[in-house]
Amino acid sequence: MIHALQTDSPLGPITLAASTLGLCGVWFDNQKHGPTEAQRQQWTEDAQHPVLLSAAAHVQAHLGGQALPWPGPLDLSAGTAFQQSVWRALLNIPAGQSRTYGDLAKQLGKPLAFRAVGAAVGRNPVSILVPCHRVMGAGGQLTGYAGGLWRKQALLKLEGHGFAQRAPALLSE
Repeated sequence: MIHALQTDSPLGPITLAASTLGLCGVWFDNQKHGPTEAQRQQWTEDAQHPVLLSAAAHVQAHLGGQALPWPGPLDLSAGTAFQQSVWRALLNIPAGQSRTYGDLAKQLGKPLAFRAVGAAVGRNPVSILVPCHRVMGAGGQLTGYAGGLWRKQALLKLEGHGFAQRAPALLSE
């Protein structure tokens, strides 16, 4: 059973989801590769679920400039073994830093799999807390973000990434 909670944020509404194993989803409204309406219909809205309440507070703190690692349980089982390995690798990218798709592919021992890494990054079900926004193109350029490129820029700016000087002032400073 999946429990869900909708929360507002400076970057737009966010849906959080938790399974019995832990947090399994953090999606912006209309995010690519997010849950379908049919999937959402099967979830139980739960404004008192402890993992969801903790995740909502953590997301708000993150969007307030406190980019701390998610301390709670994660359930990444919705992905393939390869996707899960990519999502776990994302957890090792510190705030304020970035990696390229090629860097992640090499880290995973599959240096030619940078496109597959990119596809897995794009399907990350736990946005913000599994920091896929910290992945850049080969030349350090911004590349797509399932939640929208403007959100990626805002998240990087919040974290003090070197790219911040080119990011728009979307959040209060």
